[in-house]
Amino acid sequence: MANTTQTLDRAAIKARIKENARKRKHEVYTPVVPDMQMGFIHNNVDCIGCRACEIACKDKNGLNAGPRFRRVQYIEGGVFPNVFAFKINMSCNHCGEPACLPACPTGAIFKRQKDGIVDIDSTLCIGCRKCEAACPFGAPQFDPEHNIVSKCNMCVDEQDAGRKPYCVSACMMRVLDVGPIDGLRDGSYQTKARGPNDEVVRQVKSMANPELTNPSIVFVPHSKGRVDG
Repeated sequence: MANTTQTLDRAAIKARIKENARKRKHEVYTPVVPDMQMGFIHNNVDCIGCRACEIACKDKNGLNAGPRFRRVQYIEGGVFPNVFAFKINMSCNHCGEPACLPACPTGAIFKRQKDGIVDIDSTLCIGCRKCEAACPFGAPQFDPEHNIVSKCNMCVDEQDAGRKPYCVSACMMRVLDVGPIDGLRDGSYQTKARGPNDEVVRQVKSMANPELTNPSIVFVPHSKGRVDG
């Protein structure tokens, strides 16, 4: 009886995927303009690279050793005695114009109307990895065990319950936060990740051009991480 039920469930999922894919072929992609766009802020200067955010994210999402929804990157450079090092903390940027969304052939990727969070319906994902190839920030992560792609969804369940994402709550230096991206950009949203005299930028070194997808993230940049012009 259990095997019969599982077979029926798989058949229903396959039928749903095929129907969604059929609809996608006849649809013209129209970017979602959310009621309010949520985004991230990261302070490159004060981040100590402890990776507590990475571990918290893995714990929340039950990830194995390979996939990392959130990644702390160490950037080093210069010539002695003028050397430098700083950290960049990134996950999915929940872009204003996500490249992954129109690349998905089954409509598994969607952008929430109320807050602009980009999420994946795992029941519609066929593991084609087109979203992985389309994203300039490396956000989609392929899970070979389940043959699907998954990524950061900004802990939608936590936010819907009025709490911060796990990565933000785990940050001991309070250099990572979420909030309305417009407020994070103009400083009207109060956050400990940004000091009273700090300015924020959309792009830092080693990061893809934000003009590609309009990512919902800003940085308090390290002096050697600025991208001017």
